Amino acid sequence: MALRDSMRDSAAQYLQPGETVQAVFGAQTASQWLAAITGIFVFLGLNRYRIFVVTPARVLVLDAGKVSMKKARGVVAELPRSTRLGPGSGLWHVIPVGDEKLRVHRRFFKDLETADQEANAA
Repeated sequence: MALRDSMRDSAAQYLQPGETVQAVFGAQTASQWLAAITGIFVFLGLNRYRIFVVTPARVLVLDAGKVSMKKARGVVAELPRSTRLGPGSGLWHVIPVGDEKLRVHRRFFKDLETADQEANAA
């Protein structure tokens, strides 16, 4: 199963009845430079993965744990649907959520664009 499909399936339990997913993408809390400077074990100890689930009504930020971004484990934050998530630039795009800076890798930039286009269309 593809990564986005796994994230979408695991996020289903956090959706309201009838709520549909417009976009889903992953992020991480720690900077990739932390792994380069301190080593992978420090990075793995400090990093948490997040899943962004974008619906017509809201943007959910879910915790996915320390190992993988495939399975949602709980709600971290709920943002208004009007929140702009992109545009992504560079290798990592930073989205502030509460007191966290969530880093989105460029492989998910097309999902950021889709989410923002859907928000503009509504």
